[in-house]
Amino acid sequence: MSLTKKRKKELDQLRSAAEELWEEQQDLLARANAVAKEASRQVGHLNREEVAPRVHAGYHQYVRPGMEAPGRLAGAAKERFVGDVIPAVGSAIGTAMSMADYARDARARAYAGERPFTSRKVVEEKSGRGAGGAVAVVLGLIAAAGLLYAVWQTFRADDELWVADEEPASPASE
Repeated sequence: MSLTKKRKKELDQLRSAAEELWEEQQDLLARANAVAKEASRQVGHLNREEVAPRVHAGYHQYVRPGMEAPGRLAGAAKERFVGDVIPAVGSAIGTAMSMADYARDARARAYAGERPFTSRKVVEEKSGRGAGGAVAVVLGLIAAAGLLYAVWQTFRADDELWVADEEPASPASE
């Protein structure tokens, strides 16, 4: 393809204008980056000097009292449950089991021809963990699993949060 001298001259002028525009844009981007960096630095100062103390004070004034009240309520409920409910339930279960054992023993003696109230047999204690121990082990395993999940959520990598900066590509010079 042959071009006239006039067209070549116009194309050269256009190319030089484009290169000049490209250089001006690069200078503008460099200045914009400097301004953005300074703005970021100023925002950091503002955050440390103004925002963080206000957030800290607001947390201690509004959020923390609200968070401590349920904790105290839960602690009182736990003490009440452990101190009153569990012993009462255990006592009721123990009484029911002892009555069942006594009834079973009385039936066995009556079947054998003995009178139920004449003699008492000493009850041997069972050895082993029992139902309460099994419940405690299961609750301990659930608590450990919850703790491990919280630690995993804390330390897992969030690769999607970071975006790499890319350099602007320069046009091909011909």
